[in-house]
Amino acid sequence: MSKAPSHDLENAAGRPATSTIEPAHEPYPPTGYAWYVVGVLTLAYIFSFIDRQILSLMVGPIQADLGIGDKQMSLLMGASFAVFYTLFGIPLGRLADTRSRRGLIAVGIAVWSLMTAGCGLATTFLQLALLRMGVGVGEASLSPSAYSLISDYFRPERRSTAMSVYSMGIYVGSGLAFILGGFVTQLVAGQHNFGLPMIGPVRSWQLVFFLVGLPGLLVALLLLTVREPARKGVGVAKDVSHLAAPASLAAVWAYVRDNRSTFLCLNLGLGLVALYGYGSTSWVPSLFIRRYAWDPWRTGLVFGSIVGLSGTLGIVSAGRLADWLRQRGRVDANLRVALLGSALGLPFAVLFPLAPAAHWAAILLVPVVFFMSSPFGVAPAAIQQMMPNTMRAQATALYLFMINLIGIGLGPTVVATLTEDVFHDTKAVHLSLLIVGATSFALAAILLGIGLEPYRRSLDYLKNWSQSDGRRAR
Repeated sequence: MSKAPSHDLENAAGRPATSTIEPAHEPYPPTGYAWYVVGVLTLAYIFSFIDRQILSLMVGPIQADLGIGDKQMSLLMGASFAVFYTLFGIPLGRLADTRSRRGLIAVGIAVWSLMTAGCGLATTFLQLALLRMGVGVGEASLSPSAYSLISDYFRPERRSTAMSVYSMGIYVGSGLAFILGGFVTQLVAGQHNFGLPMIGPVRSWQLVFFLVGLPGLLVALLLLTVREPARKGVGVAKDVSHLAAPASLAAVWAYVRDNRSTFLCLNLGLGLVALYGYGSTSWVPSLFIRRYAWDPWRTGLVFGSIVGLSGTLGIVSAGRLADWLRQRGRVDANLRVALLGSALGLPFAVLFPLAPAAHWAAILLVPVVFFMSSPFGVAPAAIQQMMPNTMRAQATALYLFMINLIGIGLGPTVVATLTEDVFHDTKAVHLSLLIVGATSFALAAILLGIGLEPYRRSLDYLKNWSQSDGRRAR
């Protein structure tokens, strides 16, 4: 249960003596430039998801060349990436609260791009798994820093929309990964080996990693055009740099502990939606290939288009709806919209895997992706709304730790385990997706519903905390 912070807690937490009350007329960067920054960050997010999801359309060729089954393949798509993505997210989130967020993102993009290209050199399961771990480390730098930057570029009444536009990179990137993966797979279908300068012969799936990984280095250079904004709501002495005084780990832990009900409901609820999201994006292509006998090119084009278009509409519409509701007095609008998306996604997640024909499955996938995507822009906006500025990136990193450990770490593997160990039939992947979808959406809706009242208390807690901290600073 949230409560107003005590004087003893403030001293024990070691909070820096700076005001966190956001002045009513504190200047923000020009709107046009702020949206340019969102565009650059969204492009980076798109590239991250292309690199993250490209494996899903190359399951067959990789399994054949490396001699691995569905569960090992699921580890490449999920756990090998997720464990390092989540573990490095928290320390990198702390760096984002204390150092240049722009520089952190640029270095991260370069790392994950080179690691993705390096996957094209892998010839064993272990090598590919290690390189996927490197991709996870690089990508861990992006979102905590990006959400923190957006919060300092946009006023609170516009943040949900801005963060949803950034978050649509998830679905644009995933969609492009499927479309490009299917196109390249079709293009190189008749040729198994390619000769590359200084590298020698590579398999067709290895070539794909070079093609999608190396262009990311150009995006890293584009970050040089982004300016590091002043951190809003943080009083800084004139002789101190523009960077905010960092909140201690004890302060962050104390704040999270006092708002634990909100964090648990929000992070676990979104983690369950992510579990289905990553499980479905990893195995829906195989469903169409195995159950409906579609080729990879057709699968990539149709599924990629649905993910890119419906996912983008879902996440941006949710952000717009949350901002609209908030302007009309719904302080819990972000969490309320996430709850709505989870509840409405449930029936479609049940119907889609039971479709008797491929075209019906594709039609039912549209609302599945729309509602599945809707929480992932408003949820980080909800966290930014309830946290002091000097803790925002760390709180976002904790959120990403939870949802990605559950989503990426478990989603692909849970589906694969049900298919191999329960149904004992690779063509039964649709039944695995049905079970995971129904369970995930139902439990997520329950948790997010329970979390509404604690979330409102957390917003009041922030007001009391900021006012108390402001009095101490004066």
